[in-house]
Amino acid sequence: MADTPRSPQPRYGARPTMKDVAARAGVGLKTVSRVVNGEPGVTPDTERRVQEAITGLGFRRNDSARILRKGRTASIGLVLEDLADPFYAPLNRAVEEVARSHGALLINGSSAEDPEREQELALAFCARRVDGLLVIPAGDDHRYLEPEMAAGVATVFVDRPAGRIDADAVLSDSMGGAREGVAHLIAHGHRRIAFVGDQPRIHTASERLRGYRTAMADAGLPVDESWVSLGPTAPEHVRAEVGRVLSGPEPVTAVFAGNNRVTVTAVRVLAERPHPVALVGFDDLELADLLGITVIAQDAARLGRTAAEQLFRRLEGAAEAPKQTVLPTRLVARGSGEIPPARGA
Repeated sequence: MADTPRSPQPRYGARPTMKDVAARAGVGLKTVSRVVNGEPGVTPDTERRVQEAITGLGFRRNDSARILRKGRTASIGLVLEDLADPFYAPLNRAVEEVARSHGALLINGSSAEDPEREQELALAFCARRVDGLLVIPAGDDHRYLEPEMAAGVATVFVDRPAGRIDADAVLSDSMGGAREGVAHLIAHGHRRIAFVGDQPRIHTASERLRGYRTAMADAGLPVDESWVSLGPTAPEHVRAEVGRVLSGPEPVTAVFAGNNRVTVTAVRVLAERPHPVALVGFDDLELADLLGITVIAQDAARLGRTAAEQLFRRLEGAAEAPKQTVLPTRLVARGSGEIPPARGA
């Protein structure tokens, strides 16, 4: 029995070329080039045949040669901590909108707070010839980017400053925001206040701790070092630390949470307590308004937009010295930060 003819298998990776379009439309390569690039000199009938061939073949222009001529790829890279973190979603969207308004494509990736992964992603984006980089640092040494910046890759750091190099940075006022949040708890009668934050090597964590200490000093209050916890923000660790500061003969009466992940776990722990405990969290979070959580809110979208606009100013030739832009935070009082200490505490 004769073999049944098989359907042709798709040639993955074999994209149609301008030569294929020219053959299908019955025209020369130059004519196809003119149609693809919107150049004059092609009759309406010929242009129609070429466009039909383009549609039929699924042809897409290869921009590689054009990129080589212009020296620009119309793309930027964004290295985030974690794209799944709700804080970074509006930041990423704002960067994307600014890039789109400049006719550029955004490529992003998550470092998972790993300095090696951050470096790997940033250099991978550079290898793909992005015009600029936005980096939310995981590490504290960014000298690896000096050759790329010297070669013309515009670079702006977001949320945290660069380490060991001079570069543009757009930050939120972490120190000032934490100071305001802790002062708010003090104003509602608290004297024993815990600080539970992220890893001490992270700039925002250390700045928020500085704000906590400053607010306590401003009020003439001592800080018992057992009230301070810096470390992983994994739920099991935060749960243990919040439980620890709330135990003992003189437990704290209020908790300042250093970021949204800490706040979420703290809310769960405090919900299990027999008596209310005051809480202020740094970063707003979904449903915080319904749950009555007092927060120090950052404008993540403004952070991303400001950083992206600075990046494109650099790409357009702005030659001023590297600058640091600090955006304000705001206290949003919703109830949890206004709970007074228990009587006799």
